[in-house]
Amino acid sequence: VQLQASGGGLVQAGGSLRLSCAASGRIFGSCAMGWFRQAPGKERDFVAGISWDGGVTDYADSVKGRFTISRDNAKNMVYLQMYSLKPEDTAVYYCAARAAYVLPTRSSDDYDIWGQGTQVTVSS
Repeated sequence: VQLQASGGGLVQAGGSLRLSCAASGRIFGSCAMGWFRQAPGKERDFVAGISWDGGVTDYADSVKGRFTISRDNAKNMVYLQMYSLKPEDTAVYYCAARAAYVLPTRSSDDYDIWGQGTQVTVSS
């Protein structure tokens, strides 16, 4: 599986963005997927995760109620819809895959494949 994240940009506080992660490879449908983010000088943090079938989702407390993770296995896509963005959401966002038929976790060490990041900048 290869991953390609897109959809980042500059947005004002309170605005919204939708990140997309395009996956190639036949095993995508069996992978748990996660979104992580890394701000300058900080560690890479978990944002959201979704199970291989979309039945289980998990969110960091800091984004719960504002962000929604979803996936379309027919299109090999994972999405992160972000609402009510705050300046502290500014970071490079990464999508990651965890094989196979397992639940998403909050540890970046558990993910096998990473896409390149997409920059999200929220201005105050």
